[in-house]
Order: sequence, then structure tokens, then C-alpha cells
Amino acid sequence: MIKAVIFDLDGVLVTTDELHFEAWKTLADKLDIKDFTKADNVRQRGVSRMASLEVVLEKTDRAFSEEEKLALAEEKNEIYVSSLSALSETDVLSGANEFIDYLKSKGIKTAVGSASKNTPLILEKTKLAGKFDAVSCGLDTTKSKPDPEVFLIAAKKLGVAPCDCVVVEDSDAGIEAAKTGGMYAIAVGAAEYNPKADVAIKALESLYRALTIFA
Repeated sequence: MIKAVIFDLDGVLVTTDELHFEAWKTLADKLDIKDFTKADNVRQRGVSRMASLEVVLEKTDRAFSEEEKLALAEEKNEIYVSSLSALSETDVLSGANEFIDYLKSKGIKTAVGSASKNTPLILEKTKLAGKFDAVSCGLDTTKSKPDPEVFLIAAKKLGVAPCDCVVVEDSDAGIEAAKTGGMYAIAVGAAEYNPKADVAIKALESLYRALTIFA
């Protein structure tokens, strides 16, 4: 029986994909990388900031020291955080708040499991802070998806066994992390066709029906 649902944040609960893309594109342009595309941005979903940076840097022959890479990642983050000033509850994806409330009414615990270190800020800006029983993010982890650490920490904070958790993810790395961690996985959005997912849906409104599969 499912006792908890763990949500990825970007692309699942909140639409911040375009902000991430614009921030990485700004950094790429500064590095004279002209062929960074939205397809590359999709590969950055669900993984850590440093792993995302490598997607950008693989497009240049220039070598960077670890210190330089850290500085570049921080520069991108500053660009991204600056763009979050305009973020509001209107950026919460359709059906998210209603589904969270539905889970609470059924006694099912909820958590956020995100690679982003900006998770607390995003939750605050979108009025989602306080709606979850636990939050696990880049501030808690040392390993990025597809390692299951972020989801295992969420389950531990909830006091729920991994086998009783369902993860909702829009990235292939996130789906793999959920399955590696011994959890069920519902794929949405960009991860819809991931063969490792237990269920695939097109929109959050379909989560009600999807959850009955695990009852």
C-alpha cells in the first residue's frame, strides 16, 4: 500500500524550465558557445548543478579547472536566482495544489525530492512551502540523480519505507533514481516514454487514476 508520494520540483510542481534554460544560455554565450539548445537543457533535468554544467562545457574544447567550474556554476546560479524574483504561485503547474490536498485527505504523506539547492526559495515564492511533510533537496545530498539519495532521504524524513513510496518525475535520471531506490515511479512530461517507469501520464490531472494502480 502506498504511504507517501515524493514529487520532483522543476517541471513537475513548478514551471521553471525556461528560467533554467535562459540562465544556462546566458552562461554559454559568455563562453562563446553558440550551439547550446533546449534539447541540451532537457538533458540537464533532474541532475545536479555541476552535472548540468558539464552538458554546457562538453560543447567547447576549452579546459577548465575545478575551481573555474565551481565559479561558472555559481555564476549560472546567480543568474537563475535573480530570475526567480518574478516567480509566484501562478507558476505552480495546473492540478498540483489540488492533488497535494487530495493526498492529505487520504492520509498519504507528501515530500519534495529535488536536486536543486534553490528548492526552499522556489517553494516560498510559489506558496508551496509548508504544504509538504518533508523536503529533500540539493542542500541535503552529496550525490545527484540517477543516484537515489535525494529520494531515500525524503523517505527517511517521512518515516516511510522506500517500497511504500511513489515518485513523480519528469526526467529520465529521476525515474532511474526512484527505481534504483526501490520505489515506484510515475513519469510525466519529458520522461513520459521512459520504459523504466511503472506508469506514464501526460498531465498532473491524471495522477488520481495513476495512483490507484498501486493501491
